[in-house]
Amino acid sequence: MSNQLKLNPIDAILQIHSQLIIDGALATELESHGFDLNDPLWSASILLEKPEAIEKVHADYFRAGADCAITASYQATVDGFRKRGIEKPEALELIKKTVTLAKQARDDFWKEEKGNSNRPKPIVAGSVGPYGAYLADGSEYVGNYGVSDKQLADFHFPRIQALVEAGADLLAFETIPSLQEAKVLASLLKEFPDTWAWLSFSLKDGETISDGTGIEECARVFNDDEQIAAIGVNCAPIPAAEKAISVLSRNTDKPIIAYPNSGETYNAETKTWHGEKGCCAFDEESVIWYEAGARIIGGCCRTDPGHIEALAKRWR
Repeated sequence: MSNQLKLNPIDAILQIHSQLIIDGALATELESHGFDLNDPLWSASILLEKPEAIEKVHADYFRAGADCAITASYQATVDGFRKRGIEKPEALELIKKTVTLAKQARDDFWKEEKGNSNRPKPIVAGSVGPYGAYLADGSEYVGNYGVSDKQLADFHFPRIQALVEAGADLLAFETIPSLQEAKVLASLLKEFPDTWAWLSFSLKDGETISDGTGIEECARVFNDDEQIAAIGVNCAPIPAAEKAISVLSRNTDKPIIAYPNSGETYNAETKTWHGEKGCCAFDEESVIWYEAGARIIGGCCRTDPGHIEALAKRWR
């Protein structure tokens, strides 16, 4: 059946609820539980060490009110695992495992809820981070990799295929810093005609993505792509995200997604966070995001289940 005849998972929820609430940070939440993620694989390193910890974080977010979990595959790639001495077949199984862990947490939670009609059954989004995340040098905040479309496609395709085969409800093309990479990812999606993805950019400022392309142009490029279920921004400071939401809402008919950082700022060179983290302010800001046009909201780095619980209380 063509995806044109089916309702994508995002629209299915937004037809019933005013907002779809996604989860918060996975990696920094794992760090708060004592795990050291100073590793090129980032949160994917925990797949090798203690996968049940990932499942627990997913469960915590579902209990806090998340309608969607993003898998631990942001930096889980065949090339990345190969650097760790893990060959392609095992790497693909590890990538699939990120979906299995999230789905298990979702299904166990839903049994606890016993079909609570006040909220939708949560969905699982397979995270597809940018090529720059694999480089582990902060390149996802710049985007000018100097690689060809084919190099990007060869890098991304195996992970996308694994996530789809594992049964992710949709894909999360997230923290994408360049229009080039976004176009490559959207083209790869055509290989999986019954699969949808959201497309979320990292920002240079409130009007441009990290490589300097205007967010307005990004909205127009993908507005007619039926497999792109939503478009927006993540891993950005709240003020920049709010401005970008307004620009997007004027230039696309798609649902707009926004999951900014907690309010702190990341220094890619020192790999440290600075500034203040706020939960109540995050919740209050979400009203501004909604008024600007965002219909899918959540948190990125340094947010936690407390942030998501506050969002759920506000919007449920």
